[in-house]
Amino acid sequence: MVTYPADMARTSTGDLSKPEKPTKPDKKPGRLAQLRETYRMAKRSDPSIGWQSLGAGLLVWGAFIGLGFVVLNPWVLGILGFSAGLLVAAFIFGRRAERAAYGQIEGQTGAAAAVLNSLRRGWVVTPAIAVSRQQDVVHRALGRCGIVLVGEGVPSRVAHLLANEKRRHSRVAPDAPVYDVIVGDGEGQVALRALTKHLTKLPRAIRPSDVTDINFRIKALGHAPIPMPKGPLPKTTRMPKSGRFQ
Repeated sequence: MVTYPADMARTSTGDLSKPEKPTKPDKKPGRLAQLRETYRMAKRSDPSIGWQSLGAGLLVWGAFIGLGFVVLNPWVLGILGFSAGLLVAAFIFGRRAERAAYGQIEGQTGAAAAVLNSLRRGWVVTPAIAVSRQQDVVHRALGRCGIVLVGEGVPSRVAHLLANEKRRHSRVAPDAPVYDVIVGDGEGQVALRALTKHLTKLPRAIRPSDVTDINFRIKALGHAPIPMPKGPLPKTTRMPKSGRFQ
């Protein structure tokens, strides 16, 4: 049997067709599609988000129109009120959607990594650089403030993981500050919804060029070995490729 290349195909007459054109990458969803998806996600935990956001916007618009009739200029104030109402509705919708998103992922393993990945440009985020047998996890964020190690899990166990990683990173990047953060609602911890704000408030200590240099150096550390559970592995268990946390 003759084997044909993967990029060639046989026609019904037995001739070889031309190589297939490379498929175009999927387009990113537009703003309207993103807004629709955000609304669907937020509505699961906050069913009244749409009506309350719309109601707040209409209330502001109505107040401007009423003021317009008082000053005998309803058209101008009506147009201004419409713009102001849209801004108020968008602000309320955004805040409540953000709260709903945090509420849905809070308490789940990897929630802190999802929040770190939403940081703006200038940060290099590496999730799950250390994992314990009990699924306590440490993530790393590198920015102008230095190195931030973020742990999630049981605080007593996470503190041990953070101490080990802090020593490892301090040896490789001694000129960069190394911070450790435990995500949680207890004393001395940082709530998940406040994690981004906490990191962006840290003082800038290194230059952007230093961030790139430190990133190359800490990449040499790799990931800490992932501890294997005791006893035989179930037959359905798949080993992670290249020793990375999946």
